[in-house]
Amino acid sequence: MGGLIIIFSTIIPVLLFSNFTNIYIIILLFTTAWLGAIGFLDDYIKVFKKNKKGLKGKFKIIGQVSLGLIVGLTLFFHPQVTLKNQNNLDSNNIQKVTVNSEYKSTKTTVPFLKNNEFDYSFFSSLTASESKTISIIVFVFFVILIITSVSNGANLTDGIDGLAAGSSVIITITLGVFAWVSGNIIFSEYLNIMYIPRVGEVVVFISSFIGGLIGFLWYNTFPAQVFMGDTGSLTIGGVIAVIAIIVRKELLLPLICGIFLIETLSVIIQVTYFKYTKSKKGIGKEFFLCHLFTIISKNLDYMKVKL
Repeated sequence: MGGLIIIFSTIIPVLLFSNFTNIYIIILLFTTAWLGAIGFLDDYIKVFKKNKKGLKGKFKIIGQVSLGLIVGLTLFFHPQVTLKNQNNLDSNNIQKVTVNSEYKSTKTTVPFLKNNEFDYSFFSSLTASESKTISIIVFVFFVILIITSVSNGANLTDGIDGLAAGSSVIITITLGVFAWVSGNIIFSEYLNIMYIPRVGEVVVFISSFIGGLIGFLWYNTFPAQVFMGDTGSLTIGGVIAVIAIIVRKELLLPLICGIFLIETLSVIIQVTYFKYTKSKKGIGKEFFLCHLFTIISKNLDYMKVKL
């Protein structure tokens, strides 16, 4: 039920306060419903069908890849997904901001660099003839990769301690600041941040999303009353990924989603090492001694009792 709490706490305020003609709101609502449905199906199989494995991994991946394909193509072709150039004109010591007409672009932001814009169409220029098809393939590929990676990363991070939800609140607040600044012509110019028309409406969705996460954390404190399951974790990761792509800050995800990245890498290393040792020696061994923390905890509890 925790995942449904997050989803409905996000969707209801968005339905009440947002602009439905905004393409970014449409994409985010679609992402929430799509991944929420996949996660719910997984939890339904686990709970009601008594199958601990839940939905097969390949079907989850197919759902995530399909979502990435839809989101990528929509962002690439939709006429409302645009950028605007800004120019400073200093006349009589008065600074004026002029805004050029909107234009389609696959530019994104590269963190920590002064001239920090990178265009996915760069890859098409590497070929003999610049082709729009190459740009589409590259852009959609990266969108699929980002959505699938972050969604699964949040799923692996999810636990009863609220680590996924707590981290996601901080991540989403960060992206919310970028969304607000990127959608404001004055502040984006002042801070030298890419100006994205109509992206300010995403702040409404982000605020609702943060409220849903905080509400979940409140009921997840000891003693925990709700668990988000895949319904919540897959949705959280997917929504974060799509917001980052919308505000053109997806290259910041390895930094702001560092916990998701570390959790994913640790699982990959653990599983790979276990399978390798099992194939070589017949007995699978753990690379990380997970039970070490349990032993330390038990000894600390024993010491407390003795004291």
